[in-house]
Amino acid sequence: MNIKMICFGAMTLSMVAGSALAAGGGTGTSALDDPAKMQPFYTDSSMKTLRGSDDFTKAWKAMSPEDQTAMTTACADEVKNANPTNTHPEFCSSVKLIGGGK
Repeated sequence: MNIKMICFGAMTLSMVAGSALAAGGGTGTSALDDPAKMQPFYTDSSMKTLRGSDDFTKAWKAMSPEDQTAMTTACADEVKNANPTNTHPEFCSSVKLIGGGK
């Protein structure tokens, strides 16, 4: 009976963990991982080169207040949890410079 319960528990745990990972992996983990929102801030399709200050500010102002808040929050989270996997330091610095980090 104990072996059955252990196997059932392990199977349940793997299903729950798999579901949690799948839910977070489809569109990215934050607003900064959404290509549709991030593309206006970059000059190339690979999103490696940020636009100049004026164009960056125009793209920021064209966003909805909700999207601005989501991106500002995501940048703040990246700063709090700084580690080598943070992939948007230049973008977040630009957001802060134009007043997104009030």
